[in-house]
Amino acid sequence: MSDTTRGTIVDIVRERYGAIAEGRAPGSCCGDAGKLRAAVGIGYDTAELATLPDDANLGLGCGAPIAQLDLKPGETVVDLGSGAGIDAFLAARAVGPAGRVIGVDMTPAMLAKARENATRSGLTQVEFREGRLEALPVADASVDAVTSNCVINLVPDKALAFREIARVLKPGGRFAISDLVLEAPLPEAVVHDVQAYVGCIAGALLREDYLAMVEDAGFEQVALVKDLDYLAAVGDTLDDPVADILRRNGLAPEDLAGKIRSITFRAVKR
Repeated sequence: MSDTTRGTIVDIVRERYGAIAEGRAPGSCCGDAGKLRAAVGIGYDTAELATLPDDANLGLGCGAPIAQLDLKPGETVVDLGSGAGIDAFLAARAVGPAGRVIGVDMTPAMLAKARENATRSGLTQVEFREGRLEALPVADASVDAVTSNCVINLVPDKALAFREIARVLKPGGRFAISDLVLEAPLPEAVVHDVQAYVGCIAGALLREDYLAMVEDAGFEQVALVKDLDYLAAVGDTLDDPVADILRRNGLAPEDLAGKIRSITFRAVKR
């Protein structure tokens, strides 16, 4: 990446996802036509997607973590990097009117879209707050569960993000997270490619380094519940942007094949 300072990375990510929210750029890597197919490929159920506002799914996830939380009516949940609200709304339906869901996102345009979607859905138990994952606008030990979907890989200080998750969870609280990790290092050209970073590829860590951060932050009972070859799971919805990254950096498809994994995993706060 031409400029890897943390402030610059955050600004690039905020601008990119603001453009997606405002319709100035296609959602994620898959474009509008492939959003539903990509969502089903990474684990969402078509019936549950049908209960959501049309533009709650922007094609930005890499898994379907809410189903792994076993949410109960009345619980409080935080969704990190909540985007247009897809997982927050699924969580809201699970915790019911007596529960509470807090979506946190750093992009004002995403927050505006999520709030509009919440109003249309009539889900009054959902609220969306502006904030960074490294400094969550949530009180200590105040929530039962945390979720996040393909967002932590975009955070410059991932270890701090996991410590923040531990801070806001009650003792014994749990999380279910979907994210991208690496099975093997990426080519250096991709690591330093800005578009590969905002597309959730270049910011991914090796699996062992990522999971070590989870344990170091104070979590136990770490359990992997889904492990997919990400590029294979979403199929040809990724062909054009990945092809562009490869072409721009003089690489072939086999240079990325099998290296990018979509994992969904659970853990409990010690």
